[in-house]
Amino acid sequence: MQDVFRPVVGAARGRLLSAFGARMHSAYLYGSIPRGTARVGRSDLDLLIALREEPGDGDRKAVRDLGTALDAEFPQIDGVGVLLESRDRLLSERETYDLGWFVACLCTPLLGEDLAECLPRYRPDSLLARETNGDLALVLPRWRDRVACAAGTEEARRPLVRFMSRHLVRTGFTLVMPRWRGWTSDLREMAEVFGAYYPERADRMRAAAEYGCEPVGDPDVLRCYVDDLGPWLAREYARVHGVKAARPA
Repeated sequence: MQDVFRPVVGAARGRLLSAFGARMHSAYLYGSIPRGTARVGRSDLDLLIALREEPGDGDRKAVRDLGTALDAEFPQIDGVGVLLESRDRLLSERETYDLGWFVACLCTPLLGEDLAECLPRYRPDSLLARETNGDLALVLPRWRDRVACAAGTEEARRPLVRFMSRHLVRTGFTLVMPRWRGWTSDLREMAEVFGAYYPERADRMRAAAEYGCEPVGDPDVLRCYVDDLGPWLAREYARVHGVKAARPA
């Protein structure tokens, strides 16, 4: 981690303890800050919080307020993303090859006992690929609604571009992950790995990786995602790996 981000992480650590106390089992960093590749003023702070019980509406408001406060206080970051889950869900059999893998392989412990010690060793196989990102077809209708409802300003569209770009690049990478026989959490590396197997789509995926790091508010980018790249990727994913097991509503 670069020194410039240490005050941000330290503040997040203290405020998580204040907000959740003994109800919090553990907390993690993920993304560019723990990798040491974050860009000052461009990268966001990504956190995963595991509670000892199912989170409620008050907990979700608490993490939103925490993220808003950190983003306003520290110019080093551009936004805060927080995943909030229960310990039981993260360790559940249904999530073994989705959230469980994410915790064990892509997260850096920040607070509490590391849940990775309770999870299996993973291999980059088709089962893992299916259960991590085999639900893109279900996600796309919600994305179209979000694009339609987004305010007509670049500032309003930019977070959508960043979120969707990252999701598509990660899905593209896990599509080819079993053939590559490894994993990475670096968006640009993901795009390069994908492009080696799908050269006809390589330029689009490289562009998505760049927008995942430095988003723009271009409506044409969003239209491409929901009308072209996203639907193609969903079809190819289902063909190669199948569809992710259904989750409870």
